[in-house]
Amino acid sequence: MFLPACVHEVYSRRHFLLASSLATAMGQLPAWARMGERPGYNPFTLGVASGDPEPDNVLLWTRLAPAAPGLPTTLPAQSVRWELAHDSRFLHMERSGQAMALPEQGHSLHVQVDGLAPDRWYYYRFMLGDAVSTTGRCRTAPARDSLPKRLRLAYASCQRWEHGYYAAWAHMLKDPPDLVLFLGDYIYESASPGLSLGMARSHNLRTAQSLQDYRDRYALYKSDAHLQAAHAACNWAVIWDDHEVENDYAGQQGMGNAQRFAARRAAATQAFYENMPLRADTLAAGLSGPRLYRSLRWGRLAHLHLLDGRQYRDLQACRTTGAPNAGSVRPGDCQALHAASRSFLGWDQERWLYRQLAQDAGTDSRSSEQNMRWSVMAQTTLLSARRYPSGVQASDSWDGYPAARQRLMQQLSGAAGKAPRNSVVLGGDIHQNYVCALPARADLPPAPDNPVVASEFCTTSISSRSGTTQAKVDAVRAHNPQVLFARCEERGYGWADITPERWDCELRTVLNPLLANSPVLTQARFSVLDRRPGPVEG
Repeated sequence: MFLPACVHEVYSRRHFLLASSLATAMGQLPAWARMGERPGYNPFTLGVASGDPEPDNVLLWTRLAPAAPGLPTTLPAQSVRWELAHDSRFLHMERSGQAMALPEQGHSLHVQVDGLAPDRWYYYRFMLGDAVSTTGRCRTAPARDSLPKRLRLAYASCQRWEHGYYAAWAHMLKDPPDLVLFLGDYIYESASPGLSLGMARSHNLRTAQSLQDYRDRYALYKSDAHLQAAHAACNWAVIWDDHEVENDYAGQQGMGNAQRFAARRAAATQAFYENMPLRADTLAAGLSGPRLYRSLRWGRLAHLHLLDGRQYRDLQACRTTGAPNAGSVRPGDCQALHAASRSFLGWDQERWLYRQLAQDAGTDSRSSEQNMRWSVMAQTTLLSARRYPSGVQASDSWDGYPAARQRLMQQLSGAAGKAPRNSVVLGGDIHQNYVCALPARADLPPAPDNPVVASEFCTTSISSRSGTTQAKVDAVRAHNPQVLFARCEERGYGWADITPERWDCELRTVLNPLLANSPVLTQARFSVLDRRPGPVEG
């Protein structure tokens, strides 16, 4: 397996530690590995990561691991050293310091290193006693007023542990991007199914309910060597979807008792923050949950709008409160589906997004050359309409919020003002690869009087199964001319090479998700040209 130099230096030692961590998660913890029973205990078995890149700072993350998932954390507060350097041997230091890993925050660290130069790569590591973490590689974003020549972007979602190995992440390391966008379902909250047939692996953790349950689930997922190496290779920007909390939850409403769900959601929120490379103000005082919607600039080349499609949405239309999943509806039988008052993002986030898109469009007096080249909406699911031959309509995706989707399309088309120069939507969730041309009226096919105004690339899963068949997906594609490509039987990730003139996209898929070393193939290639909305194959 190819690994970047910054990872390769420590891989052999870390591989041994990860094997111990995985054995721990499977209930096979050796007695000597328990906290405090051996001086060689390594607290960095959950890896390292860097978060949202900014022009003048980087965000560094690690979390000190307890000796065994499922056991109470007995480690007291610890002062952890960190270093940031220009080289992987740390001979040319840029910054260093110390940060406290507190028990009440799961011994996680979210270190923001300020005062850095834009558009630079750095190396970082953490130290506690004699233990030294994996070396990570991170970078600052280009200056805000610059026009970079390129942004290489990987985007992915949905990595259920049991359904497949993470060969997709191993392949990504062969050509590390500048940035990874993770679009939700980093973990799955449920217990392993009773039958292991067709599964890559299993675990013995119960369905997550408490803070300790969610911490254990992240520790299990982060024991994967490929996932850790992908985090160490470059910056990640993350959002969440439903399985970080509970399947198909909506806003403040989940399954069953409201009070129990509120406690469960609070526990899941805390664990998500502890285990993701997020800034400290993500859990700002006064917020009922994490503030995950935000924008990242890559100079004037790309403005990335990361959206939260779970925390503020209205309940799925015609769904019975406490139902186990959202399912689907027949539009003629569900008047609530069409209500203009319903929001997928929540009204505050909607208005925030429209302000960001107006900024991208350059509604001020500057010339068009100063405007943002690519306006990117990174969100959790498929935005494009899908009309099914059966007449039913999915209620958990944007199809279940048609009025909210049309409000967004008005912004992208310029009907509500000036349109962004180039609009691209990224999504995940559905465990299928979709490429779509988004028309101004989302509920109607593209036509001369309904022009394409944006492009959409919805990625399949890293490992999670699809749950449908290619025959059904083909029928949906035949019924929806705005859908240019649709596949459901492969797993992998999306890759975008972005320049001022074009957006080149590759759909990369795993040959066999049940093999940890599976080859990865390029399933399809599409491009979007500057000022010419709509993907073109080739």
